[in-house]
Amino acid sequence: MVSPARRAAYETVLRVFEQGAYADRALRTAAASLDQRDRALAQRLAYGTIQRARTLDHAIEELGRRPVRKLDAPVRAALRLGAYELGFMETPRHAAVNESVELVRTARLERAVAFANAVLRRVADGITPLLESLPEGGLKHSYPDWIEQVWTRDLGREEALALMRAQNEPAETVVRLIRGELEGEPTDIPGAYRVDRVDEEALAEGRIWPQSRASQLAGIVVGSREGERILDLCAAPGGKATQLAGDVTAVEKHPGRARELVANAARLGATNVSVVCADALELPAELSGYDRVLVDAPCSGLGVLARRPDLRWRGEPLPELQRGLLRAAADHVRPGGAIVYSVCTINADENESIVDESGLTPEPLGEEWPQFAHPKRPEFLLTLPHHDRTSGFFIARLRC
Repeated sequence: MVSPARRAAYETVLRVFEQGAYADRALRTAAASLDQRDRALAQRLAYGTIQRARTLDHAIEELGRRPVRKLDAPVRAALRLGAYELGFMETPRHAAVNESVELVRTARLERAVAFANAVLRRVADGITPLLESLPEGGLKHSYPDWIEQVWTRDLGREEALALMRAQNEPAETVVRLIRGELEGEPTDIPGAYRVDRVDEEALAEGRIWPQSRASQLAGIVVGSREGERILDLCAAPGGKATQLAGDVTAVEKHPGRARELVANAARLGATNVSVVCADALELPAELSGYDRVLVDAPCSGLGVLARRPDLRWRGEPLPELQRGLLRAAADHVRPGGAIVYSVCTINADENESIVDESGLTPEPLGEEWPQFAHPKRPEFLLTLPHHDRTSGFFIARLRC
């Protein structure tokens, strides 16, 4: 009998790697019927397995002596899950092995049951010394080589390793208080509270919004005021848009996400937000002359890997799109207006290089928020998970 949490984790891992599903959405579906305790365990198992996939595959291949890519998908998912429990959790050996083998059996792959059992027993015997023997770097901490190379280039070797370690740890849980009160710890970002867990009732009632301190910082840096016209070019799901004061036009390209944005704004009581379903690169001419524009651009997501474990395997830099969005922002802001460019990544190719190429003039944000000043370019902000305990965001405020 496979436990409900392990079953949900297995289904999540299988969908992420074999069907290209997003981890959070796959888990939400797989764990829908679970109670809070089992849902939390399922998330830990699934996210940890997805996060550590490169290291786990190495262990399975070295100890099990079979190329992971040649395995049937259900067998591969079950072995990864079992190897994660054996290498990174305190699950009793028999439970990790037996339940993972049972997952193979329930997938109607009886011919692979004995094989899975043998591999997992060899993994159980050898994974701890194997992990301890790995040199520091992408294989040990389970990152693609390109991410390790980017962080080493931008931050230096020791900082890159510290960042890799930090983004394998659970992210802090922070919410933005919309109205009322909550049980939580105030933080260094106004309105942001650190909590043990997200209160689902308060969320449903629109009293809070889950949002990292770094993400909330990006919204604050916009500096919007009542009476101003604000344009948010990449607005869904609405966390930053609903932070902003003034008359806010929130743009979202995808109809489904635009509908989600409308619903979120209504739930949070953000009556100043109007949603436009349009491509930010091809906006109607009447959407112009804004006082401030927020470009929270799509990116590789290298600053949110602790919360989005699948991004390390699917994320990629998007400099061309980011350049286009910044040009669009400049076309729709009034002369002398402000543009905030933010991305949830730690990659100079998507961060300072995009701003430098724009020709726009940065404002000295490091003077306003010295604790988050970019270590090499203090006119910008760069939050770093291993220093700031929040997601990694690059933020620049520019004048036209």
